[in-house]
Amino acid sequence: MSEAQRKQPDADRMVMIYTTCETPDEAKTIARELVNRKLAACANIFPGMTAVFEWDGAAQEGEETAMFVKTRAGLAAEVTQEIKRLHSYDVPAVAVLEVSGGNTDFLDWVAEQTVPQK
Repeated sequence: MSEAQRKQPDADRMVMIYTTCETPDEAKTIARELVNRKLAACANIFPGMTAVFEWDGAAQEGEETAMFVKTRAGLAAEVTQEIKRLHSYDVPAVAVLEVSGGNTDFLDWVAEQTVPQK
């Protein structure tokens, strides 16, 4: 963990939330909502990913769009709920990933971007 991360309260530490979407447009819709509401500093969208999984007892394979959402740990539960609300899947993949360090200027920027405007 970086010195900057150690000094931040737990709720302010950066996390990345990984999710997958059915289409790039769905990912963009979710990303825009999260950024506009200051729940995320930014989101990176990766179209063209192949997913192999089992659903309803049958092997499935299809194209998905992966997305990483950059936010603060204290917002992770709300971001998860928003992703679930906006998502087309019955059970969307949502995983919160701890960030142990990085460019302190970037980590600070993420924290600043995810504070609601007064």
